[in-house]
Amino acid sequence: MTDDAIRCDACPVLCYIKPGRTGSCDRYGNHEGKLVRLDPHVVLDRALQRGASVVPFLERGRDWDGTLINHSEVSHGETFVTAIGAGTTYPDYKPAPFIISSQVEGVDMVTVVTEGIFSYCGVKVKIDTDRHLGPECSTVRAQGEAVGHVTTSEYGSQMLSLGGVRHLTGGGRKAGTATCDALLNLCNGKAVELKIDDRARVVVQAGKPPIVDGVQEERMRVGCGSATIGMFAKQWFGKVDDVVVVDDHITGVLSEHQAGKLLGVPETGIKLKGRRSTPGRYFQVAEPGTSWGGTDIDDPLTILGKFNAKKAWPGLRLLMVSTTGEHYAYFELNEDLKPREKELPADLRESVARIKENCEPALCTVLFMGGAGGSLRAGVTENPVKLTHSVRDALTRVTCGGAPVYVWPGGGITFMADVSRMPQNAFGYVPTPALVAPIEFTLRLEDYAALGGYVEQVRPLSSIAAKDESRRRLAAHTDNPWPLESGVKAKKG
Repeated sequence: MTDDAIRCDACPVLCYIKPGRTGSCDRYGNHEGKLVRLDPHVVLDRALQRGASVVPFLERGRDWDGTLINHSEVSHGETFVTAIGAGTTYPDYKPAPFIISSQVEGVDMVTVVTEGIFSYCGVKVKIDTDRHLGPECSTVRAQGEAVGHVTTSEYGSQMLSLGGVRHLTGGGRKAGTATCDALLNLCNGKAVELKIDDRARVVVQAGKPPIVDGVQEERMRVGCGSATIGMFAKQWFGKVDDVVVVDDHITGVLSEHQAGKLLGVPETGIKLKGRRSTPGRYFQVAEPGTSWGGTDIDDPLTILGKFNAKKAWPGLRLLMVSTTGEHYAYFELNEDLKPREKELPADLRESVARIKENCEPALCTVLFMGGAGGSLRAGVTENPVKLTHSVRDALTRVTCGGAPVYVWPGGGITFMADVSRMPQNAFGYVPTPALVAPIEFTLRLEDYAALGGYVEQVRPLSSIAAKDESRRRLAAHTDNPWPLESGVKAKKG
């Protein structure tokens, strides 16, 4: 080490940093011989939602610094200190970087703030599409490296499980780096291209439509084929003799379905390939794919057998449609009882449009999932298990960059957060590799003292200068509950 280099202790890498340079994570640097955090520390402000006055910039003239809110009128209860840019507790025995006191509705509160280094972390990705991305357990790759797998699909969505400690640290340096890079970009709201082995290539970005094999998805399905029959049976009654809603999971047939029976739709002699479940509901009519209803068929007639001549009749009207209304075709039977495609009648166009109207826009949802381990909890209290019990007893509220989280039942503090409800660029990384994610614990001061917290490290909110260039004030997400207020209500309730 050269005489003018300093050693960073923010993570296990322990970089030596020369003046004017940054460490491997690009988050810490050597500034005139001092180790400094380069990204600004984010503070959330709820002042606009509570009627605080706006700065009269015409009166401020040339001295106006661009601040919109008159912070002299903002109480402590309107400001929440997040962990974004706060720094870490590494080497883990030291208290969290910020332990901030504030008063809310006459109650003394404490928020313990730290950026956790998460090796045990990943993301769950919900992709709204009925197109088949790949079989369950198929490997998902980024930059050619395995970063996760396809998991069980949900209603109208395909699900991916990405990251985790085995992909971050168990697959070699190149695989770990690719995994960390994919997780970081996804959590920070950036687009990531993923390839499922032998199947689809998909571009995923939180809050944006997925792009499957170069085609942007527009809508998720209205329901399975059977559900679609139930929803729109009345709108088809009298306008068409039979309807088949093609779906990879459950294909519905109007004339056999209970909805059709109750409406008095006569039998049509139609025959479907696949495995019949209950009347009007068929499984496995085709292989999974990216075409009609998430199947591999381009011609819907391939799932039909011969019509029963004793029940069918020439001129029988048949509508075949997918669960998104994206694919549809209209047929009439000729004298040989074979379907011939015709132009879709105007009164049926309305019903196809209604299916599309009832489909939600297709989006990608990215949920960060991490486990707050013993070392991270040691930054809150010398007896980490007490923090776990406090979270379980709803005395401590957990947030991630000020956003609400879901804490899983069972041992430890394993939580999930929707990254789209967090401030932009809330996540960082260290090249171990691991993700750096914000986490905040908010509770009453008396409860913090009871769990053995570092009470001597508590400092008032006023100790954080409002105009400090190392801090960035952001407006709180309007859809998020206010962390401080919720903590008070949880105790009172």
